[in-house]
Amino acid sequence: MIYLSSFLFSDEKVIDPNIYPYNVFADKAERLLLFAPITVLYGENASGKSTMLNIMANKLRLEGLEYATSNQYGRVPYFLNFIKGCSYALGEEENGKALRRIPQGSRYIKSEDILYEIKKIQQEQILEDGYVYEHVRRGLAKEQREEFRNSYATEQKLEILKYAQEKYSNGETTLQMLDDYMEPDALYLLDEPEVSLSPENQTKLAEKLNRMARFLGCQFIISTHSPFMLGTLQAKIYNLDSRDLEVVGWTELKNVRYFFAFFEKHRGLFMDS
Repeated sequence: MIYLSSFLFSDEKVIDPNIYPYNVFADKAERLLLFAPITVLYGENASGKSTMLNIMANKLRLEGLEYATSNQYGRVPYFLNFIKGCSYALGEEENGKALRRIPQGSRYIKSEDILYEIKKIQQEQILEDGYVYEHVRRGLAKEQREEFRNSYATEQKLEILKYAQEKYSNGETTLQMLDDYMEPDALYLLDEPEVSLSPENQTKLAEKLNRMARFLGCQFIISTHSPFMLGTLQAKIYNLDSRDLEVVGWTELKNVRYFFAFFEKHRGLFMDS
């Protein structure tokens, strides 16, 4: 399913090209992204992956958005001005009618959000309140809160979460948290979700996202430079390191080729073992 069909970043110019976020697009000849059910924003550090996701989250008013300031340049709200200059188009329903809004439950999930949740699960009361609040946010009626809080199922879930950090690695807990965060029929902007995941778990996450896009009506826009994610995701890949925001195959990307060259250089060691 495609909820967000395209996004056009502002082409407004400012006197100082180093002002954020205008500096991210200073050398870009193309500013339009066209989305697939899974779209990847690839780029080296400082390529603008996270900035692009946060701009989209702000324009769409998604849960998880972050407001950025440029106080060093005075009182002008450059970040908000840039967002105002952006535009987007929504996708279509199954009957061909244009969508009127992004689905409820859509959100922007950053790697630091997950790491914060991992830390939070060590605090039992905060964990309980947060778990109940998350279900209230999803539509649990007020009169059902106490019943839900005191239910056996909630007690069991809290026990699992409470000891997850002790029983599992951060990576496995990350997979569990992402599973709790993501529901069918929604748009998700994911900023480097592979952080703290082993290569095996990165692959498992990518396979899960493929299934959610194919069978559960989810759309994903993901920033990553993980070769394991790039090689597993059934995605349209934008190379943010190019001026024209080129759409490329994952084997063409610099980071992937670096991995290939590294293991090719040490091929003999694998053959001997």
